[in-house]
Amino acid sequence: MKLNLDCIPCFQRQALQAVRFISDDEALHQKVLKEVAKKLLESNWDSTPPELAHEVHRIVKRLTNESDPYKEVKKESNDSVLKMYPVLQKQVEESSDPLRTAVRLAIAGNIIDFGPLQSFNLEDTAREVLKKQFAIDDYETLTEKIEDAETLLFFTDNAGEIGFDKLLVETLLKATNLEKIRFVVKGGPIINDATLEDAVYVGLCDLANVEFLKMSNGEAGTGPERNSQTVKNWIKEHDLVISKGQGNYEGLSEHNGLFFLLMAKCPVIASDLGVEVGDIILKYKQ
Repeated sequence: MKLNLDCIPCFQRQALQAVRFISDDEALHQKVLKEVAKKLLESNWDSTPPELAHEVHRIVKRLTNESDPYKEVKKESNDSVLKMYPVLQKQVEESSDPLRTAVRLAIAGNIIDFGPLQSFNLEDTAREVLKKQFAIDDYETLTEKIEDAETLLFFTDNAGEIGFDKLLVETLLKATNLEKIRFVVKGGPIINDATLEDAVYVGLCDLANVEFLKMSNGEAGTGPERNSQTVKNWIKEHDLVISKGQGNYEGLSEHNGLFFLLMAKCPVIASDLGVEVGDIILKYKQ
């Protein structure tokens, strides 16, 4: 997915949010915003939103000397979901269609996103999504694909959200013959995206036959980029591929054979998908 002009002011907002998480120094806020504005003016806008986001957050990290500005909010998100987990499990177990319910809850967890959003109510969102109609609903295709699936590749999105993803994969394991699961996490901090540390914290490593792959956070040596041949090979090597969230949709929507699970949280994504802001999506890319 190519960059939209509306992404440019959003990057400025993200930069200000990030620096405010770690400092009250308005002089520092101003310094960050000015350098981000300069970078945005100089950059090639013929790129994907995640590629330019990496440039923006690299500036925040350098000027604040803080490698993970979202560290505290990520832990709070993880803790909030772990606290909710027993209730979420019960909702799935008591559902007439446990997999459908687990999919809905996984999408509800996508609200935990400090990229396009500044605030949200997780519990209210979960209740709403359990009742909401899908704007794009390829659930039937998902149930067909999982019948013979032995390997799962799961592109995670955000901290906290991965607790909902754990519940979805637990439910998939009960309904399929999956023999190997690979979670893709970020190879280092970027916004509130999930890293290996977050995955371990919420217990993804406790699932059977799990491996972790690391994808780039925009820093050298942290993993392959979403549009790399390596990532294309990962997708081809697995029977079932699930991509969570807006950032992964932006970076992986050119690939085929993926199920995109997300909530449309900004007009740019909603327009690209042909839906409204707030809609929930289960889309299979042929």
